[in-house]
Amino acid sequence: MTGKYRLAVLSSALKWLWITLLFASGSAVQAQTPGREFINPPGLTRPTGYTHVVVSADRRTAYVAGQVAFDSTGMVVGVGDFRAQAEQVFTNLRRALASVGASFGDVVKTTTFITDLKNLPALRETRGRYFDATHPPANTLIPVMTLAGPDLMLEIEAVVDLSKGGQQ
Repeated sequence: MTGKYRLAVLSSALKWLWITLLFASGSAVQAQTPGREFINPPGLTRPTGYTHVVVSADRRTAYVAGQVAFDSTGMVVGVGDFRAQAEQVFTNLRRALASVGASFGDVVKTTTFITDLKNLPALRETRGRYFDATHPPANTLIPVMTLAGPDLMLEIEAVVDLSKGGQQ
């Protein structure tokens, strides 16, 4: 077999392989689509059995797990002090949002769990410092008897719109 003939056979084989990959196995574009991304940002407590932030496969939405008043070591900040806990929860939310290039302005929905409705005015005050008062996210407030630990008073989860420049 001459070198010229071998090159022609190899070229033909490569073309056939390319066509086979494109058509026999489905769309090459689909095969290269990235999946969801699971992020546990630095500065947040190490989770057990969940992920702090999950980015959808299409990179348009991020879901932030409920954030509580844990510091990075898992210790409760502000035991018995709702305002201190609320500040820590929003600090943790900020860290989670930053991990996907987002800010509080990108949050479209929150779910808030609170153990005592008497703390609602303090929650609204704290929340008002982080969200735009003219365009706040949708929110569901759920009073609960207890959270993941007996000293926790507040938990907030969020849905984030990444279409304006967050992680794409």
